[in-house]
Amino acid sequence: MEKKLSELLPGEKGAVSRVAAEGRIRRRLLDMGVTPGAAVVMRKKAPLGDPLEVTVRGYELTLRKSEADCVTVAVDA
Repeated sequence: MEKKLSELLPGEKGAVSRVAAEGRIRRRLLDMGVTPGAAVVMRKKAPLGDPLEVTVRGYELTLRKSEADCVTVAVDA
């Protein structure tokens, strides 16, 4: 099943299947290791849902909800 990265619940795991952003945001996400095939784990969400903390490629990464909306994740069943 596929979800947007921003829709994952804390503790959910998956693999990045697509990065739909363009321009600077796409470049920034790719430079931070959010690339197709990378394993991600949702760690925390702020009370209002922004920002989010995920683990990707062995490090903690904090993203804005708008950035996480551009990333599609294949969720582990």
